[in-house]
Amino acid sequence: MSSENLSQLAKTLIGSEIVSLGAEIKEKIKQGDKIYNFTVGDFDSSVFPIPQELENEIISAYKNHYTTYPPADGILELREAVAHFILAREGINYATNEILIAAGGRPLIYAAFRAIVDKGDKVIYPVPSWNNNHYVHFTEAEHVMIETKLENNFMPTAEEIKPHIKGAALLAVCSPLNPTGTTFTKKELSAICDLVIAENEQRGANEKKLYLLYDQIYWTLTFGETEHYNPVSINPKMKPYTIFIDGISKAFAATGVRVGWSMGPTHLINKMKAINSHVGAWAPMAEQKAVANYLGQTENVNNYTKKFKHAIEQRLRRIYNGFIQLKKDGFTVDAVAPQAAIYLTIQINLVGKKNADGKILETQSDVTAYILNEAKIAIVPFYAFGAAKSSNWYRLSVGTCKTDEIDEMLKMLKTALIKLI
Repeated sequence: MSSENLSQLAKTLIGSEIVSLGAEIKEKIKQGDKIYNFTVGDFDSSVFPIPQELENEIISAYKNHYTTYPPADGILELREAVAHFILAREGINYATNEILIAAGGRPLIYAAFRAIVDKGDKVIYPVPSWNNNHYVHFTEAEHVMIETKLENNFMPTAEEIKPHIKGAALLAVCSPLNPTGTTFTKKELSAICDLVIAENEQRGANEKKLYLLYDQIYWTLTFGETEHYNPVSINPKMKPYTIFIDGISKAFAATGVRVGWSMGPTHLINKMKAINSHVGAWAPMAEQKAVANYLGQTENVNNYTKKFKHAIEQRLRRIYNGFIQLKKDGFTVDAVAPQAAIYLTIQINLVGKKNADGKILETQSDVTAYILNEAKIAIVPFYAFGAAKSSNWYRLSVGTCKTDEIDEMLKMLKTALIKLI
């Protein structure tokens, strides 16, 4: 049946570029190719298992038959556990009626967009960034994209946001950022908060407020001297205008366990709860019970986090050092030093080069295909995250990376680069 019979949304919705790339990789692996797969923002559970204590709690919850519908906003024990966890580790105070539990971060982002954004509203978001373009499309809003710059670690600045803030309904940001693994500085986030507060203070009593959607799903994974900052700690006046997206997915390598939470003003949380209840986007009862019990195990959480962060950082730094060595050797590649998350920002600047067959790599898509076919390395171009098609920057994810394959992968890349003229 023709897609003409479907809704306008269905006809215009673009599928995930990363999923499409993943299908191509799976086909190559099926054909017998060894692929160094650095595309997925996920974990290989044989390399990065969830905490053993969390696993035990999940098994116990199922054995105790916690298998019914949970409350629409999440069980009270989990909302209390989240409140204590966030207060202890970030110093911000949220009551249980300011917290909403859902099946990971995605339904919470969707609910926030649906609760805040009307058709035609302005939504400001940086590119590259994960899926903001699709959520704006869902709500038929006006895309206000800020193409970020290397000199700002691909994070949006207050100066870049300011010209667009008048009349905007939502500013959607993420720190640490997917896909770059970079973070806001305290100074820059403070300046953005000042913009949001000033804009809201000059709006009339009946005017829609400007909300800041602050996705901090990777906030526990910072490396070296990098610190995570949040808008409410920086400026308490931001609390009525901030909606946090958070959860266990990345903090505990638990992407498939599906427990996320939002924190925000009660009136917004209530509307998000209503939206999520209609689509059934709650986290399973057993997992909620398990996470509620696990978050309070401070020593176990700290021990897991320390080891987990070390393993992630070790991989990121080894690959970063490899790229910097290739750059020193004269190859047109580069990388941004690891700051946070499970991602490394890398540059592969090969447009205009010729391969061994004399074919010119005319576009960045040609470069991506060459690296996949010749070096057997799968990475995600920034243009899959809304950046310009000409961007020669990529996301490299180490969630499935085995340390004994890093040197192998860098050698394959060097060999592929040598073949180009």
